[in-house]
Amino acid sequence: MEQFIETIREFLANSPSLTIQIAETIGIIVILWLIRFFSVRILQKNVENRKTLYKWKKNITYIIFLIGLLILAQVWFSAIGQLATFLGLLSAGIAIALKDPVTDMAGWLFLIWRKPFDVGDRIQVGGSKGDVIDIRVFKFTVLEIGNWVDADQSTGRVIHIPNHKIFSEDIANYTSDFEWVWNEMGVLLTFESDWKKAKLILQEIADQVCEEFVEQARQEVKRAEKSYLIQYRYLTPIVYTNVKDSGINLTIRYLSDPRRRRSISQMLWETILERFADHDNIDFAYPTIRYYNNPTEGKPGTIPSAD
Repeated sequence: MEQFIETIREFLANSPSLTIQIAETIGIIVILWLIRFFSVRILQKNVENRKTLYKWKKNITYIIFLIGLLILAQVWFSAIGQLATFLGLLSAGIAIALKDPVTDMAGWLFLIWRKPFDVGDRIQVGGSKGDVIDIRVFKFTVLEIGNWVDADQSTGRVIHIPNHKIFSEDIANYTSDFEWVWNEMGVLLTFESDWKKAKLILQEIADQVCEEFVEQARQEVKRAEKSYLIQYRYLTPIVYTNVKDSGINLTIRYLSDPRRRRSISQMLWETILERFADHDNIDFAYPTIRYYNNPTEGKPGTIPSAD
């Protein structure tokens, strides 16, 4: 150990310019670290919104890192021409040896510049979907939803996705610009039920439950039209009629907050169950085995003649 320390001393003694550069580098790093530390402390005392605080902390870190690189470059390279040559050779070597990390950095720049999604957005990239909780130089992190949990609720798992995935996978954003999704819920009734009355009841329920969302969605559509060609003519709930093997299927199509999809569906179902319980001529259908006697149950025109 003593011999190693002595070797370092001799090396620094014989290279005074290098000693000054190392000392300046350490001093710059310490000063920049202190600037970031006190800046973050000031933000924590004055900014209450967690999302805003997170963004400011990230921005300060990036700005100080870039400033540090520029200052240290001036310390270690005496001429801009030498710096440019070095950076050119370095970048070429890195691009060949570290393809994925370089692509990750390009992906990070794309995320910062174009913002296909931001922290707090609900997204799906390839087979992974969740709420974005962090974006870094080489990866972004989502809190997973779905998978074995129904209705897009959180599983509690944290998924780290390399930034280069945004160039090779489809990106779906649930909450950017237009923060609503269309959801559908089928209600299957028996063929003997009064489906017209049931349809009117379902329309009343959907209008009542979704009333508060329609005006909000209309304002957001106007805002989204400035960036995208989004043209929704109708935002109010609607009930469609279809026939399935087991009965008449009435499908409610309505706007839903992506993060409240399960609770809104529950609200609709509970109201439907209560309302249908008051009507003896409306009944739910389900797969059953039925013996159909045409002469007694069929329409007069469909009963075969005795000949």
